[in-house]
Amino acid sequence: MTTAALIVAAGRGTRAGGGLAKQWRPLKGRQVIDWTLDVFADAGIDHIALVLSAEDSEAWARFEADSRLTLTEGGAERSQSVLNGLLALQCQGVTKVLIHDAARPCTSQILIKRVLEALDSAQAAAPALEVTDALWTGSNGQVTGTRDRSGLFRAQTPQGFHYATILAAHQTHPGGSADDVEVARAAGLDVTIVPGEPDNIKITRPEDFARAENILRTKADMDIRLGNGYDVHRFGPGDFVTLCGVEIPHERGLQGHSDADVGMHAVTDAIYGALAQGDIGQHFPPSDPQWKGAASEIFLRHAASLAREMGFEISNVDCTLVCEFPKIGPHAAKMRSVMADILGLEAARVSVKATTSERLGFTGRSEGIASLATAALVKS
Repeated sequence: MTTAALIVAAGRGTRAGGGLAKQWRPLKGRQVIDWTLDVFADAGIDHIALVLSAEDSEAWARFEADSRLTLTEGGAERSQSVLNGLLALQCQGVTKVLIHDAARPCTSQILIKRVLEALDSAQAAAPALEVTDALWTGSNGQVTGTRDRSGLFRAQTPQGFHYATILAAHQTHPGGSADDVEVARAAGLDVTIVPGEPDNIKITRPEDFARAENILRTKADMDIRLGNGYDVHRFGPGDFVTLCGVEIPHERGLQGHSDADVGMHAVTDAIYGALAQGDIGQHFPPSDPQWKGAASEIFLRHAASLAREMGFEISNVDCTLVCEFPKIGPHAAKMRSVMADILGLEAARVSVKATTSERLGFTGRSEGIASLATAALVKS
């Protein structure tokens, strides 16, 4: 299966204000079109066709360098623009195509997947929301009647089709401003309704920009990442161990390339894991002599800094030390304070606790110490 998205951005309407077509208006620091394109690219769509007006010379110059896109010129009517976009996707082996309005920047990857999955058993599929409000007719500011809302839906995009089928439907359709579901039904295709999303708004009026910005901000706030870390170090010669940045007197030390702070290593790897950025060994290779005996706070500070560079704030970390000795309880508060300072967090967001393994395994035999950690990151 090869998927494609066809983004219609050739409209010239300026009802949304600003003196520009709405797809070129700014939205949360970018243009509306940027948000729309990115959600389809991030959803793993194989090909994206972008239909532009011949008059949008700046857009042509900007997007010609974008390797994700196939550009084509729009027509006088929406249906002609869609047909041009479908023809631009020929010879790319497309089997399923999603047709979407550029002015719907708040579409989710979940909805994209829902429409594509529906095409496994349907000729066509489109998202919609059932009408729940009462419907009136009116004239001159007065209610003149009511309408039955039973069976009524508010249509959304992306609308999904088998590529060859919708191409043939558009080629035989008389054209005009018909949407793609109307074109499909005129060709005798059954269209399955899939649940739409209230946030999948189409920007039409000036006030819609503020609403779309709030939706996008909420989506960003909800980007929550969890990472796990695990580390082990064996005991060796020494008279203290360093755990979570605190030196604790002990009859043996921990062996490792750095200071062998097993707790801090686990937390560091948990942060890297939440970011999908590998582990300590990739950022600080043990083969590099400069890290011999290094303080592990270097690694933890780097992980915290990387998280913020990537637009995330560390919400909290939880570290569990597994050992028979030394006893962690008397030192846990100081460990939390040290770790919180390095991470730039309140101590209330840092947990350090310990457990034994009931004298089972290498930790039970006091051959070493293990540590497990979890880190939660939130998009800032």
